Amino acid sequence: MYTVAVTRDFIANHFLIGGDWGSENQPHAHHYSSEVSIEAEQLDQHGYLVDIVAIEAALDGIVSDFRDQLLNDKPEFAGLNPSIEHFSRIICEKLFAAINPPGTGTLRVKLWENASCWAAYRKAF
Repeated sequence: MYTVAVTRDFIANHFLIGGDWGSENQPHAHHYSSEVSIEAEQLDQHGYLVDIVAIEAALDGIVSDFRDQLLNDKPEFAGLNPSIEHFSRIICEKLFAAINPPGTGTLRVKLWENASCWAAYRKAF
């Protein structure tokens, strides 16, 4: 099984809704780190799973849309608690649409909100 991965760091703000989580219910920032990985058994004719430059460009575009923003105000989070679980899924779905990986495999976004806490979402293709 082959794996290709890209990481990006960015800061975004949010506040949690729907429960009593103390200070987490107030707007605050996280220094997120996104780890994107694609796994598959087949490479394309160039020896790539997906061109890493295409992954970087797509991830940069997605991250720039969330960087320094209040996630609660973004349409992707309408009606959702802006948890790292939802956020990892949203990034994964946007990235999948942007790169449309060929063949069959998995795309995973692992999103860290600090040095010890993360959530991930994996999509099979």
